[in-house]
Formats: sequence, C-alpha cells, structure tokens
Amino acid sequence: MNDHPQASSPFRTSQLEENDGPGHNPTENPTMGEIISSRFSRRGLLKGSLAVAAISATVSPIALILADEARAESASAFNFDELEAGVDDKHHVAPGYDADVLLRWGDPVFADGPEFDPANQTADAQAKQFGYNNDYVGFIPVDGSAEHGLLVVNHEYTNPHLMFPGLVKIVDGKVEQAPLSKEQVDIEMAAHGGTVVEIRKVDGKFQPVLDGKLNRRITASTEMQLTGPAAGSDRLKTSADATGTRVIGTVNNCAGGVTPWGTYVMAEENIHGYFSGELPADHPEAANYERMGVPEGAYEWAKFYDRFDIGKEPNEPNRFGWIVEVDVNDPTSMPKKRTALGRFKHEGAESIVAPDGRVVFYLGDDERFDYVYKFVTAGRFDPDNRSANMDLLDEGTLYTAKFSEDGSIEWMPLVHGEGPLTAENGFASQADVLIETRRAADLLGATKMDRPEDIQPNASNGKVYVMLTNNTKRSAEQVDAANPREKNAFGHIIEIAEDGGDFAATKGKWEVLLKCGDPSVAEVGASFSTATTANGWFGMPDNCAIDSAGRLWVSTDGQGPKATGRTDGLWAVDTEGEARATSKLFFRVPIGAEMCGPLFTPDDQTAFVAVQHPGDGGEDWDGFGRASYYEDPSTRWPDFKPDMPVRPSVLAITRQGGGKIAV
Repeated sequence: MNDHPQASSPFRTSQLEENDGPGHNPTENPTMGEIISSRFSRRGLLKGSLAVAAISATVSPIALILADEARAESASAFNFDELEAGVDDKHHVAPGYDADVLLRWGDPVFADGPEFDPANQTADAQAKQFGYNNDYVGFIPVDGSAEHGLLVVNHEYTNPHLMFPGLVKIVDGKVEQAPLSKEQVDIEMAAHGGTVVEIRKVDGKFQPVLDGKLNRRITASTEMQLTGPAAGSDRLKTSADATGTRVIGTVNNCAGGVTPWGTYVMAEENIHGYFSGELPADHPEAANYERMGVPEGAYEWAKFYDRFDIGKEPNEPNRFGWIVEVDVNDPTSMPKKRTALGRFKHEGAESIVAPDGRVVFYLGDDERFDYVYKFVTAGRFDPDNRSANMDLLDEGTLYTAKFSEDGSIEWMPLVHGEGPLTAENGFASQADVLIETRRAADLLGATKMDRPEDIQPNASNGKVYVMLTNNTKRSAEQVDAANPREKNAFGHIIEIAEDGGDFAATKGKWEVLLKCGDPSVAEVGASFSTATTANGWFGMPDNCAIDSAGRLWVSTDGQGPKATGRTDGLWAVDTEGEARATSKLFFRVPIGAEMCGPLFTPDDQTAFVAVQHPGDGGEDWDGFGRASYYEDPSTRWPDFKPDMPVRPSVLAITRQGGGKIAV
C-alpha cells in the first residue's frame, strides 16, 4: 500500500490504502533520513551509485554518460527490449513476451465454484471464487516441478465502490457512496484472505486446475489458531474466546512468503481500518491502539459484527496484525497466527536458511517512521523431515534494526527482561513485548524508516534488499543516513550485507542501492545509473523478487499521471558490477492499479504479477478526469466488456517461443 502523491480518492477504503497520515510513532528515535544525510556528508569512500555524483565534479558529464552506457550494455544481467513508460487503460509487457490473465476476481477456484455474476454476488459464491485485490503471489512446486505447483495469493482488501453496482452516485458533482448492506459486508469478508489453487503448464501456458485436491479459500471468517508466546494471554481473550487461542479470520494480507518447508505465510498489515467504536481514555489498551491507529473505521463491518467494535470487544484488535502460516498440504488444517514474529503492520515475511540451519524471516512495518525487523528461529530447518519444521515459527528471537551513520547495522533483540523491556515499562511478559512490538522497538531506539515494505534476502550474493516506498511527511530536521531526503515522495532501496554472509548475524553493513524518482529533475536527487533511460527510472518501490539467477526485480505502488507521468509496473534492477543501479521497465499496469507480486518460477520461465485495484483512480488522468466507480470506471480491464466491472487479476508472463525471462 502507499501514500499516493496524486489526487486523494473520495472512497474510504482507498484512503486507508493511501495511509496519508503522519504516522503513529511518537518517539524521538533517529530517522533513517537523518542517518543517511550524516553518512553521505561525512564519509570519504565512493561506492556504488554514490561515486557518480562525486566523480562528476571532475569528469565531463558526456564522458560519464558514454562510459555508463558502455558498461551497462556489456555488464547488465538483463537482456530484453525495454518497454515504454506511460499511462493508459491497459497492461503492457516488453516486446517478445506475453502477459496472460491467469485468475481474475470472481473466477471459480473449485470445480463446483459458480461463474462470476457481478450483478448477483453472494458471500457463498465469493467463498468459492478468487478473492479481491490480489497482492502477494507465491509458487510451491509439486514434486519439484517448475511447471506444476500450488499458486498461493493474498487478497489484501476490498474496494466496494468498484465491486458493487448501485453503490455510488454523483450528486451536485460530489461522490456519494451508500452504506453497505450486511450481504455486501459478508461478500467483502469472503473476498479477503487468500487463495491456494493448483496450476499446471499446458502448451507453454499456466492454467488453474479447478479439481485440485489442495485448492482452498481462506477468508475473514476462517477459524485460526493463535500460537507462540502471546497465545493465551489475557490481552487476547474475548467473549467468544476465553482461551485467547482461537480467532476468526484474517484481514489485509499484503505481501507474504513461502517457507523453506513449503508452507504459505500471510502478513496482516493495515488491520486498523476494520475496527470502529471507541475506548475510554484510561482503558489499558488505549495507548497500544493509538500506536497502531486503531480504530480507523474505513470498513463498515462493526455495524453487523460486534467483534469489530472495540467498545464491545476491546481485545479483538490484539488478535490481528500477525503473521499467519498455512499448511497448503492439508486444506482442512487450521491456519496459525504465529505470535513470535510480532504484531505490527506486516508487509511481508520472506525467508532464507542461515548457514547453521536456522531460518531467518525479514519483516517490514509498513508505515511512515516505523521499523525494519527480522525473526530468527530457535530450531533448525530439516530438509528431510517436513513435519519437524512445522512449528519452527513458535520459538525464536525477533530483532529490530538500528542503522548507524558509519554504515553499520545492529539487530536488537526484543526479549522480555532485556534492556528497557521490563515490567517497569509495562511489559510483564514476552507476550506483552510481542503484542506491543512497536512500543518495544521504540524503547530500543530502532531507526525510523520511510515506510519499509518488502524485504528480500538474496542467496546468490548474500545481500538483503529493503524497499522503502516513500515518506512525504519527513521534515528536513528528520533526514538521516538511511532516509536521506525530506518529503521523500519517491522512496529508496537499501542493501544490507550481514556479517560473514550469515543472515542470522546481529550486525552487518548497509548501503543505499537507489534513491528513486526522475533523475532528470535535479531537486529529486535520484541516483540511478546514467545508463538508465527515461523509461527505466521509477518511484515508490514496494514489492520485489529475486529470481533464481539472483537478479532483483522491483514493483511499484503510487506512481500515476500526477506523481510520475507513468503507471506502476515491474522494473529489472542491476545490483552487481559496473551496471549497478541501472533499471529497465519490463511490465506496466493499467490506470489506477498498483503492481504487486512479483514471483518467478524456479526455472525463470514464468513471472507471475498481481494487478491490484485497477481503475481505482483516474481523476488526474487526462484520459478520464473524474471519479472512478462501478458504473463509470476509468478502465474495464481486463475483460473490457460493458457488463463486467474492473477486476483485480494475476497474470503469467512468458517469453514468446519459450525460454527464460530476460536472458
């Protein structure tokens, strides 16, 4: 999700996604911008893209351009003809490639699933159909095959103004959205969660296997188990669950991951938008909820379900904001909310096995001025015994990151009884530390970041890539070494090298790989290689992927006609050698959409991308210029039929004639 610099949406669920507030971190902890600023001004070494700015003071700009072009042509890890950036109502992919729609909102994912009928939607039908706003995409091979596997997809949130006919009216030039009925709320709840669906390549193209025995829909009404150190805490108990170990549903699943043992993890992000009501100012959870932005009330669920009214169920929000693990091999299994990984606005949970066999998960807290985390399991991964790995996420150490001006990073453990995490500061147990992870990290002095989203470890080069989407609320006084720009509208990417190449290490080094935005505008301060073309630069990095060749692909969220003059998309980014910081556009989405996923099959012959909330916007696009809603959308992608609404979809990109992508 993003704080879009373009025109704000008139619809509440879209405003929740934009998250355009100042953030909820009240601490005086140093910001990443302050740290980066100090580091850049003090250090003398020239590394990566920083060298370009320094060397250009003594070398001819033309010579630099020619040299960079020559280096990029000879050293880039990517080989494809770049796509032209722009804005329209369709998707586009680089020449020589096909981008085929694999699954759309409303498509059946079971053999007995009903066909999509947008004028006659029901919750029961939606529970057997592909959900809304597909975000994270993962692929779990069947018997090691790159052409047959389980596709796992998160469904982050819903846009009722694009989903339901008759909901929106324009009165005196202003948008009016009618209240939702209980049936519409139930449809929304069924459209949340995730999908597990078998897919198989046939004649070079993937297609869903609707009679797959492992196919499954997870929704906001699916029963789940709370496990780990916080399970059973009094702060997780409700009138419906006296044990504090059972919870109904999962919401706002943004990015996620697939574990080394083949389970699917879903990251609960903007949970604050689902809760309404109020607590007394002196309630024990009041400060905790204020730190999480609860309640925000973007959704109308509390009108029909008391558990979303904090005045009636004050502990319910503590049961959301976790990492959820799903055993895809058993479609009847109960998903587990793994509390050991902390509670905050989780963006993702990408993992890697450390040299000693422990498993490391990297986690971003997607809000302005919040933190980067990682979790290291106590137990070790056993590649020969899947069952031995199934509860690895219940024991381990959660760390938060402190970035220093000298380019070092320290991972600080969030462990009850250590440092300030004591009863004197309101933490009676490890359960309290995990329920209030943000406050615990505040006290440890973690570095306040420019909206940390996807974080990807790279087994090929031992580095970790942190997507920092943007932060237009950062003042000049809050600039630091790791967040180098005030009013950072375009974001940046940080590269971490853990000590000794050990992802479980508690210390390491960091570097800025890219400061994003249009490099032709001096005040933006972008740092792309000069070999990057006018189509190749991007802003607002959000999700990312590492393919099997170790190459970095970055998707964006928040670009648009006003912000960048281009839609969101997928860019190939060089991270090694002389081509470092060179970027090329590979795929772009239609108006109003953000680019999610992405994901490559193990053979690098298919890239899955998720096009989320297409048509949610268009006010600032000359091709439309007004509010977009069900009856009058800015695009009718992907069907382009007058009786079909705009539909979030997952696409499969393949090379025409077959073969690996971008080689």
